[in-house]
Amino acid sequence: MNIEHLVKMANQIGSFFSTMPDREQAIADLASHLKRFWEPRMRKAFLEHIEKTQGEGLDPIVLEAVNRHMQQLAV
Repeated sequence: MNIEHLVKMANQIGSFFSTMPDREQAIADLASHLKRFWEPRMRKAFLEHIEKTQGEGLDPIVLEAVNRHMQQLAV
């Protein structure tokens, strides 16, 4: 799994959701998007990257969404 590609995709998704006027809803929707559309192997590699690097390369909204919804994404 290419982690650089996953980080880039996550940041692109984060850019989309960051335009929403309600930041709390944007964060919840971003996490929901990752859960629904990323296969488990992608989420596992992504979460391992965050654990190892404290989210190196990730935009703040992506990191916040993952940190708030870690259990939902890990399933």
